[in-house]
Amino acid sequence: MREVVQRGLWFEEFEEGVRYLHRPGRTVTEADNVLFTTLTMNPQPLHLDAAWSARQPFGRVLVNSLFTLSTLVGQSVGQLTQGTLVANLGFGAVAFPNPVFVGDTLYGESVVESKRLSSSRPGEGIVVLAHTARNQDGAVVATASRTMLVWTRDAGEQQADRDGEVSG
Repeated sequence: MREVVQRGLWFEEFEEGVRYLHRPGRTVTEADNVLFTTLTMNPQPLHLDAAWSARQPFGRVLVNSLFTLSTLVGQSVGQLTQGTLVANLGFGAVAFPNPVFVGDTLYGESVVESKRLSSSRPGEGIVVLAHTARNQDGAVVATASRTMLVWTRDAGEQQADRDGEVSG
């Protein structure tokens, strides 16, 4: 029986200018926000104190923006980088143009901005993605540029064989 292992895209499979829609969406709960905020040792009352937040400009608790960014990147993993990523090289131009509130649903998308083979790491390529998160109403709530190192197909399949995984 042929086996198929779920994976992201090899370097060769990324296409510049293609937009990948990451589904399903993710509805943010109060527990998500409180847990993420406290795990990351962020005492900002905008994320934790409903009474105090009610007196602030948005009138309620804001979801931690780094939770929003982490969820956006996480939504892309199964479709783009699961098992094919060597490393994240960096993030740039991160923005949060609209707030996220408890109960909002996040939908992520990624556009391949550029790609090139690594000049110093054979079998690996550099891919730049533009990530965007929208809420249930289509409003953009986060954007980020992400540069990453990804296996080429041959090198990635050889690595998987060394790790004892079956590719196919």
